[in-house]
Amino acid sequence: MSDIVNYNEQTFESIKHINENGQEFWYARELQIALDYSQWRRFNETIERAKTACKKSGNDIEEHFAEVGKTIEMPKNARKEIQDYELSRYACYLIVMNGDSRKEVIAVGQTYFAVKTRQQELIENYESLDEDQKRLAIRNEMKIHNKSLADAAKNAGIEDSKDYAIFQNRGYQGLYGGLGAKGIHERKGLKKSQQILDHMGSTELAANLFRATQTDEKLRRENIQGKKEAGDAHYEVGKKVRQTIEELGGTMPEDLPTPNKSIKQIEKEEAKRIEQSQNGGESN
Repeated sequence: MSDIVNYNEQTFESIKHINENGQEFWYARELQIALDYSQWRRFNETIERAKTACKKSGNDIEEHFAEVGKTIEMPKNARKEIQDYELSRYACYLIVMNGDSRKEVIAVGQTYFAVKTRQQELIENYESLDEDQKRLAIRNEMKIHNKSLADAAKNAGIEDSKDYAIFQNRGYQGLYGGLGAKGIHERKGLKKSQQILDHMGSTELAANLFRATQTDEKLRRENIQGKKEAGDAHYEVGKKVRQTIEELGGTMPEDLPTPNKSIKQIEKEEAKRIEQSQNGGESN
């Protein structure tokens, strides 16, 4: 199940666009290809069903399905105007849910969006979650913000994986009182292949999420350039987060207990629960 979700995350997220206002959207023509529709006419029928579902749910169709025209090149230097849409994530969700489930990519996409919707529910209802659900919610946020942090680091001049590992290590050293990734691994009793973030409780994850978001913002805001300078900035942010924890009388992150269950185990349990819920709903 997790492989399915990862596959679709790559498929859908790789064709995402960001407009001048920082809002995400997808082009219908690109989504058509991703969902294995060879004919626009057939795909447009699915879009119309999705628009109907959008209207019935009380949402503004134009807000989620913004019609745009495109000009494409034709033979002999001719041009042709074609219909297209700028779609919101919700619109993509409705299209997939109203698609031809006989297509494997549609069936898999429906599972992907079910899991994504559940993840969003976890974030919105954070205070009512149990510890495992909180860990899963924050870990998913970490994945998003680590991608943004990697992009900010690249803009600062950190391009290869070795330099990025050094950069990440500096952040850990600041937050963990000098302990780098290797030291944290050893402290938690983890194998080399196990990811540190997958073996943190919600409090420790939250501290690391704050470290990542604040470093991202600092690199961009101050336009920091250079590998050493970016690493130093990451270290300083981690150190500030540590100081804040100390001032509040909190437990230092390296002293927090390591949960018995990994995030991957929680993800499998959550995906299984969603699958059972879907199967149960179909049989009713």
